[in-house]
Amino acid sequence: MDLRQLSPTLAVSAQIQPSDVQALADAGFKVLVNNRPDDEVEPAIDHLAMEQAAAAAGMRYHYLPFHPGQITPQLISDFAAATSDQGPVIAYCRSGNRCTVLWALNQAGKLPEDEILSKAAQAGFDLSGVQPLIASLASRKA
Repeated sequence: MDLRQLSPTLAVSAQIQPSDVQALADAGFKVLVNNRPDDEVEPAIDHLAMEQAAAAAGMRYHYLPFHPGQITPQLISDFAAATSDQGPVIAYCRSGNRCTVLWALNQAGKLPEDEILSKAAQAGFDLSGVQPLIASLASRKA
């Protein structure tokens, strides 16, 4: 697993396996957020398999499939609710990028735009492509 910390209570990762979930729980994570749509994965790691692994490890689980390029206000707000669950939270998708995008969009208007982009870059993610959306959301919250 390649965990990348975005905040004190949120880390993101590329795809994890059901066998990884207990180790995440043992490391202190309380919530697992799956942003990987089932149509991208085989049944052994679909949302039902991951939900069962989270339950067995005593973690709360949220399935919020994020298809590339299909950001919706509902997805953004659902991610905010899931990541404000009693954490720490681990969110994953194919690479961790989509999770980071959702985190960044939720930080719009809370953190300065350059700080959001910098934290994402420090974690290895270039969010310049969604910078206009971050700015737009921040202006609506102002």
